[in-house]
Amino acid sequence: MGPLPKVSILGYGAGDAANNLAFTTATMFLLLYYTDVAGISAAAAGTLLLVVRIFDAFSDVLAGRFVDRTYHKKFGKFRPFIMFGSVPLLLLSVAAFSIPQIGQSGMLLWAYVSYALLGLAYSFVNIPYGSLAGAMTQHAGERAKLASARTIGAVAVGSFLGIFIAPLMKDGAKLQPLFTTMTLIFAVVGTALYMFTVFSTKERVVREVARVSMRQSFATLKGNKPLLLLCISSFLFLTGQLAVGTVQIYYFRDVLHSLGLYAVMSIVNIFLTFGMAGILPRLVRAFGKKNIYLAAGVLMAGGGLIVFFAPSTMVWLAFTGVLVTQVGILLVSMLVWALEADTVEYGEWKTGVRTEGITYALFSFTRKTGQAVGGALAAFALAWGGYSAGAAQQSDHALLGIRAGAGLLPMVFAVLALLVMVIYPLTDAKHQEIVREISARRAVRIHASRLNAAGGDANAAASQALDGHMPEGPAAPEAPSK
Repeated sequence: MGPLPKVSILGYGAGDAANNLAFTTATMFLLLYYTDVAGISAAAAGTLLLVVRIFDAFSDVLAGRFVDRTYHKKFGKFRPFIMFGSVPLLLLSVAAFSIPQIGQSGMLLWAYVSYALLGLAYSFVNIPYGSLAGAMTQHAGERAKLASARTIGAVAVGSFLGIFIAPLMKDGAKLQPLFTTMTLIFAVVGTALYMFTVFSTKERVVREVARVSMRQSFATLKGNKPLLLLCISSFLFLTGQLAVGTVQIYYFRDVLHSLGLYAVMSIVNIFLTFGMAGILPRLVRAFGKKNIYLAAGVLMAGGGLIVFFAPSTMVWLAFTGVLVTQVGILLVSMLVWALEADTVEYGEWKTGVRTEGITYALFSFTRKTGQAVGGALAAFALAWGGYSAGAAQQSDHALLGIRAGAGLLPMVFAVLALLVMVIYPLTDAKHQEIVREISARRAVRIHASRLNAAGGDANAAASQALDGHMPEGPAAPEAPSK
């Protein structure tokens, strides 16, 4: 299996750019939209984020089963979901940011329903999208390229939002028309990006079972220790990451009084992403994915510590902490998709069946629960501090709550994620051994199948000869001795 075409790598990255026109927009702005535009209290919004994101996590498992059971002769297992699910997903993003003024109860109900449907649609697009990488290649370096490409796509969208959209989130600004217009434009652009992914990528990894049964799906999960540990570590890591992503705009605006730095950070983020994407395959070859993951977690924890303790007057120190945290987040975000793809081969090695759908679904399930807990904890930190929407100056206790969400939570959960990942057993060397053994098993099965087919032809010919009906033409091959 040779290197992936550059257009396929680019197309795969475009898919995550499209994903994040819905996902990152919600992560960065939905809590702010609920509190400052819709007028929902921080505590109620935190509960909403927790409940709906846990529902989303179970939606991932449902989507994973649908993916494993589906196969299209022309487009394979994954691309049909992206093709037909993209437009509903992007339109639901518009609905989530367009809550009508129908009273507090009606607005809260709209928020719950629209965000839940958005999460469900996202599951049926993102699970097949994420599973697609493992079906495109089994080479560690090529998977690192795909992981880098999707991270670049995600960061490009996040940076755009940070540079051009976040500075508009000023107190007292009329934000509803902005959110409606923005999400409508994203629906058009996102559809084009998704279609580019569909028509530029291709599944190249051989699968012997096209449609996987429920029993086969869950059999591959049983005993998959690397997947279990990766899920737990990702849950903890995402809890800290989502706390940062949810409350960071409050940190820049209300603690540092430097909302413009949000755009600066986004610009720096672009250079960091492209720089790390360029060197990540070499780092993986030199140090291995696990070791880089551990180092990235240390950076995230150290950066969170700086953010929490940096005085608001020392903006440069606080900003340095933000950037250090972001470097750790970016490295893990790039690596984790390649690590997840490796666990697919581990499951196949144990059972003989490839189940990208349910494997990615379980992984995404734990990530979604981490996102739910992280986003909710950030909102609860605001509520605990007594955040007052629209206030010109927040109280000291409210500022402490914002600091806790932006610095303390990511620090604690990064450390916990590291402790789990220390015992992760699937090194790159072990993964290469597994891939070689899977290929050897497949070659043996193919050879045995050919021998059986040849034996069957010979036995049929012998039977015809005994009956006096030997066909004309070349002599039939002798049946292999038993």
